Amino acid sequence: MSGLTQRLLPAFPVLFVLLWSTGFVGARYAMPHAEPFTFLALRFALAILLLLPVALYLLRRRGVPLRPLGHAAFAGSLIHGVYLGGVFFAVRHGLPAGITALVAGLQPFFTALIARASLGERLTRRHQTGLAIGLVGVFLVVAPKLGTGAAFGPATLVPALIGVVAIALGTVWQKRFVTGLDLRVGACAQYVGALVPVALAAFLFETMRVDWTLELVLSLAWLTLALSIGAVMLLLVLIRNGSVSSVASLFYLVPSVTALMAFVLFGERLTAVQLLGMLVAAAGVWLATRTSARRRE
Repeated sequence: MSGLTQRLLPAFPVLFVLLWSTGFVGARYAMPHAEPFTFLALRFALAILLLLPVALYLLRRRGVPLRPLGHAAFAGSLIHGVYLGGVFFAVRHGLPAGITALVAGLQPFFTALIARASLGERLTRRHQTGLAIGLVGVFLVVAPKLGTGAAFGPATLVPALIGVVAIALGTVWQKRFVTGLDLRVGACAQYVGALVPVALAAFLFETMRVDWTLELVLSLAWLTLALSIGAVMLLLVLIRNGSVSSVASLFYLVPSVTALMAFVLFGERLTAVQLLGMLVAAAGVWLATRTSARRRE
């Protein structure tokens, strides 16, 4: 890691949460103009086109064994392809946003359990308490929205759960098997792996028609540059330099930041319960990440 990256590392969690949270805003602008798997396929293909020249240059210059590339592609298929595909499919077919956020809030729990079993990461009582408090905070943030939206059932709930388990598995897989690989090469390999399931799903289940409006183009550009490249690069750095369970706990802050963005951009109301939930979620993340920091010291 370069000296500059090392100095900026403490700011990466905040920047990652801010960027990742804009994904839900961008999706809100884009979804009326493209089906979910089709849109994700476009997003991942564009990310590959942007990253591929740098990745090929580094591969020719340094050479990279095929095994780490394969592991990165598999991790990407889970983190990006199955996770985003499952969540977008569930929302598209009627799963209320509040329920979706609650299901996504289970990710740090799944990640911590998988990391403990496969990586031997120790979960202290304080860390477990932080994860539990963070989940309570997420519930409070999304509670006002739980009664809104269409009815839901296994047809929408199961794909969302599969997606959340997939990103937990992919994060742990990235930590365990993708080592010593340049992040730019690894990110490109990830999106090659992610493109396969969403492109196949788009071909099998969607019309693949795209309404090329200005909203769609701007959303596609932002989600590709800011999230698929910017936020994911930050995530890979955080995974490489910290415990997987602590990095996963940052996702508890995403509903809070998204709610604030929706308040500013769309005029959505913020209730006292939601504001309390934001504080509770932040306290949970502080407990979970503070534990890891002390253990590293």
